[in-house]
Amino acid sequence: MKFWDTSAITPLLVEEAASDARERQLKDDGVMIVWYGTPAEIQSALSRRKREGALDPRSEQFALARWAELSASWAEVEPLRVVRERALRLLRVHPLRAADAFQLAAALVACSERTTGFSFLTADERLREAAAAEGFLVG
Repeated sequence: MKFWDTSAITPLLVEEAASDARERQLKDDGVMIVWYGTPAEIQSALSRRKREGALDPRSEQFALARWAELSASWAEVEPLRVVRERALRLLRVHPLRAADAFQLAAALVACSERTTGFSFLTADERLREAAAAEGFLVG
């Protein structure tokens, strides 16, 4: 199983340089685990692209349909107190933004903190470094 940060999901919705690689990762293991806040982050990413003129109506419709397809089967880590506690610890030991700390905390909770063999997918370099330091395979 793989934990998917929003930055790893976005290339599945809109064309990016990493889109082909992310599609291969999804095909390798179709079980997606995401954080409770991921839908809000996806909406933010799509809305920003639309405001900037980088998302035409046809691409937006594709992105929304693909998002609905993916979210129908992904497993979502709920906003539990234990996730917040992990996020607070992560903020003390890694140079992360709060949203990224919640993403990584959710992944830790999802694997019961046994990170060996568990993948964390992200395009964010600081989050990659923190996930690797926590023992995840990063991609």
